[in-house]
Amino acid sequence: MNSSFALALHGGAGTISRTLMTTAAEQGYRQALQAALEAGYDVLRQGGPALDAVEIAVRSLEDCPLFNAGRGAVFTHEGHHEMDAAIMDGRDRAAGAVAGARTVQNPIRAARLVMEKTDHVLLAHPGNDALAREHGLPTQPAAYFFTQHRYDQLQEARADGKMRLDHSEAKAPLPTEDPKKKMGTVGAVARDQHGNLAAATSTGGMTNKRYSRIGDSPIIGSGTFADNRTCAISCTGHGEFFLRAVVAHDISCLMEYRGLSLAEACRIVVHEKLAPVGGEGGLVAVDGLGNIALPFNSDGMYRASLSSASPLYIGIYKD
Repeated sequence: MNSSFALALHGGAGTISRTLMTTAAEQGYRQALQAALEAGYDVLRQGGPALDAVEIAVRSLEDCPLFNAGRGAVFTHEGHHEMDAAIMDGRDRAAGAVAGARTVQNPIRAARLVMEKTDHVLLAHPGNDALAREHGLPTQPAAYFFTQHRYDQLQEARADGKMRLDHSEAKAPLPTEDPKKKMGTVGAVARDQHGNLAAATSTGGMTNKRYSRIGDSPIIGSGTFADNRTCAISCTGHGEFFLRAVVAHDISCLMEYRGLSLAEACRIVVHEKLAPVGGEGGLVAVDGLGNIALPFNSDGMYRASLSSASPLYIGIYKD
Protein backbone atom coordinates (compact mmCIF):
# COMPACT_ATOMS: atom_id res chain seq x y z
CA MET A 1 0.00 0.00 0.00
CA ASN A 2 1.27 3.45 -0.94
CA SER A 3 0.86 5.55 2.21
CA SER A 4 2.67 8.60 0.86
CA PHE A 5 1.01 11.97 1.29
CA ALA A 6 1.47 15.37 -0.29
CA LEU A 7 0.20 18.94 -0.21
CA ALA A 8 0.69 21.83 -2.60
CA LEU A 9 -0.79 25.31 -2.56
CA HIS A 10 -0.74 28.61 -4.41
CA GLY A 11 -1.43 32.23 -3.56
CA GLY A 12 -1.82 33.74 -7.02
CA ALA A 13 0.20 34.14 -10.21
CA GLY A 14 1.16 36.87 -12.66
CA THR A 15 3.82 39.52 -13.11
CA ILE A 16 5.75 39.18 -9.87
CA SER A 17 9.08 41.01 -10.11
CA ARG A 18 12.15 40.47 -7.92
CA THR A 19 13.22 44.05 -8.54
CA LEU A 20 10.01 45.53 -7.16
CA MET A 21 9.53 43.13 -4.26
CA THR A 22 11.02 44.37 -0.99
CA THR A 23 12.83 41.92 1.25
CA ALA A 24 10.22 42.43 3.96
CA ALA A 25 7.34 41.83 1.56
CA GLU A 26 8.91 38.67 0.18
CA GLN A 27 9.47 37.37 3.68
CA GLY A 28 5.83 38.09 4.52
CA TYR A 29 4.58 36.08 1.56
CA ARG A 30 6.93 33.19 2.27
CA GLN A 31 5.91 33.04 5.91
CA ALA A 32 2.22 33.08 5.03
CA LEU A 33 2.65 30.32 2.44
CA GLN A 34 4.64 28.19 4.88
CA ALA A 35 2.11 28.68 7.68
CA ALA A 36 -0.74 27.56 5.41
CA LEU A 37 1.27 24.62 4.12
CA GLU A 38 2.21 23.42 7.60
CA ALA A 39 -1.39 23.74 8.82
CA GLY A 40 -2.65 21.48 6.05
CA TYR A 41 0.30 19.14 6.17
CA ASP A 42 -0.20 18.47 9.88
CA VAL A 43 -3.59 16.98 9.01
CA LEU A 44 -2.03 14.63 6.46
CA ARG A 45 0.85 13.62 8.71
CA GLN A 46 -1.60 12.58 11.42
CA GLY A 47 -3.51 10.41 8.94
CA GLY A 48 -6.32 12.90 8.34
CA PRO A 49 -8.27 13.26 5.08
CA ALA A 50 -7.09 15.28 2.10
CA LEU A 51 -10.38 17.17 2.18
CA ASP A 52 -9.62 18.58 5.65
CA ALA A 53 -6.05 19.39 4.66
CA VAL A 54 -6.97 21.51 1.66
CA GLU A 55 -9.74 23.31 3.53
CA ILE A 56 -7.47 24.21 6.43
CA ALA A 57 -4.67 25.37 4.13
CA VAL A 58 -7.03 27.59 2.15
CA ARG A 59 -8.62 28.96 5.31
CA SER A 60 -5.18 30.07 6.45
CA LEU A 61 -4.63 31.93 3.18
CA GLU A 62 -8.14 33.45 3.33
CA ASP A 63 -7.35 34.85 6.77
CA CYS A 64 -4.15 36.52 5.51
CA PRO A 65 -4.71 40.00 3.99
CA LEU A 66 -1.78 39.52 1.60
CA PHE A 67 -3.86 37.33 -0.70
CA ASN A 68 -6.94 38.09 -2.79
CA ALA A 69 -9.30 35.78 -0.92
CA GLY A 70 -11.28 36.14 2.28
CA ARG A 71 -9.88 39.00 4.32
CA GLY A 72 -7.70 40.35 1.49
CA ALA A 73 -10.38 40.19 -1.21
CA VAL A 74 -10.45 42.94 -3.82
CA PHE A 75 -13.31 45.41 -4.24
CA THR A 76 -16.05 45.30 -6.85
CA HIS A 77 -17.05 48.37 -8.85
CA GLU A 78 -19.80 49.07 -6.31
CA GLY A 79 -17.27 49.02 -3.46
CA HIS A 80 -18.03 45.72 -1.76
CA HIS A 81 -16.63 42.18 -1.91
CA GLU A 82 -17.91 39.20 -3.89
CA MET A 83 -15.97 36.06 -3.03
CA ASP A 84 -15.93 32.71 -4.83
CA ALA A 85 -14.72 29.32 -3.62
CA ALA A 86 -14.93 25.62 -4.42
CA ILE A 87 -13.90 22.33 -2.87
CA MET A 88 -13.91 18.82 -4.34
CA ASP A 89 -13.45 15.31 -2.96
CA GLY A 90 -11.57 12.93 -5.24
CA ARG A 91 -13.14 9.84 -3.70
CA ASP A 92 -16.55 10.31 -5.28
CA ARG A 93 -16.18 13.66 -7.07
CA ALA A 94 -18.51 15.29 -4.57
CA ALA A 95 -18.14 19.07 -4.82
CA GLY A 96 -19.43 22.31 -3.39
CA ALA A 97 -18.97 25.92 -4.42
CA VAL A 98 -20.11 29.46 -3.68
CA ALA A 99 -20.14 32.53 -5.92
CA GLY A 100 -20.44 36.14 -4.85
CA ALA A 101 -20.37 35.48 -1.09
CA ARG A 102 -20.21 38.73 0.87
CA THR A 103 -20.26 38.08 4.59
CA VAL A 104 -18.90 34.60 5.38
CA GLN A 105 -15.42 34.90 6.87
CA ASN A 106 -14.08 31.83 5.08
CA PRO A 107 -15.78 31.17 1.74
CA ILE A 108 -14.09 27.77 1.49
CA ARG A 109 -16.03 26.64 4.57
CA ALA A 110 -19.26 27.74 2.91
CA ALA A 111 -18.30 25.75 -0.20
CA ARG A 112 -17.85 22.64 1.92
CA LEU A 113 -21.24 23.26 3.51
CA VAL A 114 -22.81 23.25 0.05
CA MET A 115 -21.16 19.92 -0.67
CA GLU A 116 -22.05 18.24 2.60
CA LYS A 117 -25.35 19.83 3.69
CA THR A 118 -27.26 20.40 0.44
CA ASP A 119 -28.17 18.51 -2.72
CA HIS A 120 -26.46 21.18 -4.83
CA VAL A 121 -22.98 22.01 -6.11
CA LEU A 122 -22.96 25.79 -6.60
CA LEU A 123 -24.86 28.44 -4.63
CA ALA A 124 -24.88 32.15 -5.47
CA HIS A 125 -25.35 35.17 -3.20
CA PRO A 126 -27.43 35.71 -1.12
CA GLY A 127 -28.22 32.05 -0.64
CA ASN A 128 -24.66 31.02 0.16
CA ASP A 129 -24.35 33.57 2.96
CA ALA A 130 -27.75 32.49 4.31
CA LEU A 131 -26.61 28.85 4.34
CA ALA A 132 -23.43 29.85 6.18
CA ARG A 133 -25.43 31.71 8.83
CA GLU A 134 -27.87 28.83 9.27
CA HIS A 135 -24.99 26.48 10.03
CA GLY A 136 -23.19 28.87 12.36
CA LEU A 137 -20.20 29.76 10.22
CA PRO A 138 -18.48 32.99 11.29
CA THR A 139 -19.62 36.01 9.28
CA GLN A 140 -18.06 39.45 9.23
CA PRO A 141 -19.09 43.04 8.51
CA ALA A 142 -17.65 44.84 5.48
CA ALA A 143 -14.97 46.47 7.64
CA TYR A 144 -13.35 43.08 8.27
CA PHE A 145 -12.61 42.65 4.55
CA PHE A 146 -11.36 46.22 4.07
CA THR A 147 -7.66 46.68 3.34
CA GLN A 148 -6.32 50.05 2.29
CA HIS A 149 -4.24 48.88 -0.64
CA ARG A 150 -7.20 46.97 -2.13
CA TYR A 151 -9.33 50.10 -1.78
CA ASP A 152 -6.61 52.18 -3.46
CA GLN A 153 -6.57 49.68 -6.33
CA LEU A 154 -10.31 50.17 -6.77
CA GLN A 155 -9.93 53.95 -7.01
CA GLU A 156 -7.24 53.55 -9.67
CA ALA A 157 -9.36 51.08 -11.63
CA ARG A 158 -12.45 53.28 -11.40
CA ALA A 159 -10.47 56.24 -12.69
CA ASP A 160 -9.31 54.19 -15.67
CA GLY A 161 -12.70 52.60 -16.19
CA LYS A 162 -11.08 49.17 -16.28
CA MET A 163 -11.39 45.87 -14.49
CA ARG A 164 -8.13 44.54 -13.09
CA LEU A 165 -6.68 41.22 -12.14
CA ASP A 166 -5.81 41.70 -8.49
CA HIS A 167 -3.00 44.29 -8.34
CA SER A 168 -2.79 45.05 -12.05
CA GLU A 169 -1.47 48.24 -13.59
CA ALA A 170 -1.83 50.62 -10.65
CA LYS A 171 -0.54 54.08 -11.53
CA ALA A 172 1.36 54.34 -8.26
CA PRO A 173 2.17 50.81 -7.16
CA LEU A 174 2.87 50.04 -3.58
CA PRO A 175 6.51 49.22 -2.75
CA THR A 176 5.56 45.57 -2.44
CA GLU A 177 3.74 45.34 -5.76
CA ASP A 178 4.53 45.10 -9.41
CA PRO A 179 2.84 47.78 -11.53
CA LYS A 180 1.72 45.18 -14.04
CA LYS A 181 -0.42 42.32 -12.85
CA LYS A 182 -0.90 39.48 -10.43
CA MET A 183 -3.76 37.03 -10.47
CA GLY A 184 -4.97 36.74 -6.92
CA THR A 185 -6.50 33.39 -6.10
CA VAL A 186 -5.53 30.90 -3.41
CA GLY A 187 -5.83 27.15 -3.55
CA ALA A 188 -4.55 23.80 -2.34
CA VAL A 189 -4.43 20.16 -3.46
CA ALA A 190 -3.60 17.09 -1.41
CA ARG A 191 -3.14 13.32 -1.36
CA ASP A 192 -3.67 11.70 2.02
CA GLN A 193 -2.24 8.48 3.44
CA HIS A 194 -5.31 6.57 2.29
CA GLY A 195 -4.75 7.53 -1.35
CA ASN A 196 -7.57 10.06 -1.53
CA LEU A 197 -7.24 13.38 -3.37
CA ALA A 198 -8.91 16.75 -2.79
CA ALA A 199 -8.75 20.28 -4.15
CA ALA A 200 -9.88 23.68 -2.88
CA THR A 201 -9.79 27.18 -4.40
CA SER A 202 -10.86 30.61 -3.15
CA THR A 203 -10.73 34.12 -4.61
CA GLY A 204 -11.99 37.67 -4.35
CA GLY A 205 -12.09 37.92 -8.14
CA MET A 206 -11.12 41.03 -10.09
CA THR A 207 -10.79 44.61 -8.90
CA ASN A 208 -13.63 46.81 -10.19
CA LYS A 209 -15.58 43.80 -11.49
CA ARG A 210 -19.22 44.49 -12.40
CA TYR A 211 -22.47 42.66 -13.04
CA SER A 212 -21.65 39.88 -10.53
CA ARG A 213 -18.79 38.57 -12.67
CA ILE A 214 -17.68 35.04 -11.78
CA GLY A 215 -14.38 33.48 -12.81
CA ASP A 216 -13.10 29.92 -12.97
CA SER A 217 -12.38 29.35 -9.27
CA PRO A 218 -15.85 28.10 -8.21
CA ILE A 219 -16.50 26.25 -11.46
CA ILE A 220 -15.88 22.53 -11.11
CA GLY A 221 -13.68 21.34 -13.95
CA SER A 222 -12.30 24.77 -14.79
CA GLY A 223 -10.57 26.18 -11.72
CA THR A 224 -11.05 23.25 -9.33
CA PHE A 225 -11.16 19.49 -9.83
CA ALA A 226 -10.31 16.25 -8.01
CA ASP A 227 -10.61 12.59 -9.00
CA ASN A 228 -8.72 9.78 -7.26
CA ARG A 229 -8.17 8.09 -10.61
CA THR A 230 -6.14 10.97 -11.96
CA CYS A 231 -5.35 14.16 -10.08
CA ALA A 232 -6.42 17.13 -8.00
CA ILE A 233 -6.07 20.63 -9.49
CA SER A 234 -6.44 24.22 -8.23
CA CYS A 235 -5.91 27.03 -10.74
CA THR A 236 -4.97 30.70 -10.60
CA GLY A 237 -4.94 33.13 -13.50
CA HIS A 238 -7.17 35.02 -15.91
CA GLY A 239 -10.41 33.21 -15.15
CA GLU A 240 -12.11 33.77 -18.48
CA PHE A 241 -9.37 31.82 -20.28
CA PHE A 242 -9.37 29.04 -17.71
CA LEU A 243 -13.15 28.76 -18.06
CA ARG A 244 -13.01 28.47 -21.84
CA ALA A 245 -10.27 25.85 -21.69
CA VAL A 246 -11.87 23.85 -18.86
CA VAL A 247 -8.32 23.62 -17.57
CA ALA A 248 -8.57 21.40 -14.51
CA HIS A 249 -10.71 18.74 -16.18
CA ASP A 250 -8.62 18.83 -19.35
CA ILE A 251 -5.54 17.85 -17.36
CA SER A 252 -7.45 14.99 -15.78
CA CYS A 253 -8.67 13.84 -19.20
CA LEU A 254 -5.17 13.84 -20.67
CA MET A 255 -4.10 11.56 -17.85
CA GLU A 256 -7.13 9.29 -18.03
CA TYR A 257 -7.57 8.97 -21.79
CA ARG A 258 -4.01 9.39 -23.07
CA GLY A 259 -2.16 7.96 -20.11
CA LEU A 260 0.03 11.02 -19.69
CA SER A 261 1.91 11.75 -16.50
CA LEU A 262 0.76 14.59 -14.27
CA ALA A 263 3.74 16.72 -15.26
CA GLU A 264 3.22 16.22 -18.99
CA ALA A 265 -0.53 16.82 -18.86
CA CYS A 266 0.01 20.04 -16.90
CA ARG A 267 2.73 21.20 -19.31
CA ILE A 268 0.53 20.71 -22.35
CA VAL A 269 -2.44 22.60 -20.90
CA VAL A 270 -0.56 25.47 -19.26
CA HIS A 271 2.10 26.07 -21.91
CA GLU A 272 0.66 24.73 -25.19
CA LYS A 273 -3.05 25.44 -24.80
CA LEU A 274 -3.37 28.44 -22.48
CA ALA A 275 -0.25 30.47 -23.22
CA PRO A 276 -0.74 30.84 -27.01
CA VAL A 277 -4.20 32.38 -26.56
CA GLY A 278 -3.19 34.73 -23.75
CA GLY A 279 -4.30 32.59 -20.84
CA GLU A 280 -1.80 33.71 -18.24
CA GLY A 281 -1.51 31.96 -14.90
CA GLY A 282 -0.78 28.59 -13.38
CA LEU A 283 -1.95 25.85 -11.07
CA VAL A 284 -0.97 23.36 -8.40
CA ALA A 285 -1.59 19.66 -8.91
CA VAL A 286 -1.08 16.28 -7.26
CA ASP A 287 -1.74 12.80 -8.64
CA GLY A 288 -2.76 9.50 -7.09
CA LEU A 289 0.86 8.55 -6.42
CA GLY A 290 1.62 11.78 -4.59
CA ASN A 291 3.54 13.41 -7.43
CA ILE A 292 3.31 17.22 -7.40
CA ALA A 293 3.30 19.72 -10.28
CA LEU A 294 3.43 23.52 -9.96
CA PRO A 295 3.34 24.83 -13.56
CA PHE A 296 2.77 28.44 -14.59
CA ASN A 297 3.32 30.53 -17.71
CA SER A 298 3.46 33.92 -15.98
CA ASP A 299 6.51 35.65 -14.50
CA GLY A 300 5.78 34.20 -11.09
CA MET A 301 3.39 32.29 -8.87
CA TYR A 302 3.21 32.21 -5.09
CA ARG A 303 3.49 28.48 -4.39
CA ALA A 304 4.56 25.92 -1.84
CA SER A 305 4.66 22.14 -1.50
CA LEU A 306 5.65 19.39 0.88
CA SER A 307 5.28 15.62 0.79
CA SER A 308 6.36 12.53 2.65
CA ALA A 309 8.88 12.00 -0.16
CA SER A 310 10.09 15.56 -0.83
CA PRO A 311 11.23 18.50 1.30
CA LEU A 312 9.54 21.82 1.90
CA TYR A 313 9.53 24.04 -1.18
CA ILE A 314 8.42 27.66 -1.36
CA GLY A 315 8.64 29.67 -4.59
CA ILE A 316 7.57 33.05 -5.89
CA TYR A 317 9.52 33.75 -9.08
CA LYS A 318 10.59 31.61 -12.01
CA ASP A 319 13.37 29.36 -10.73
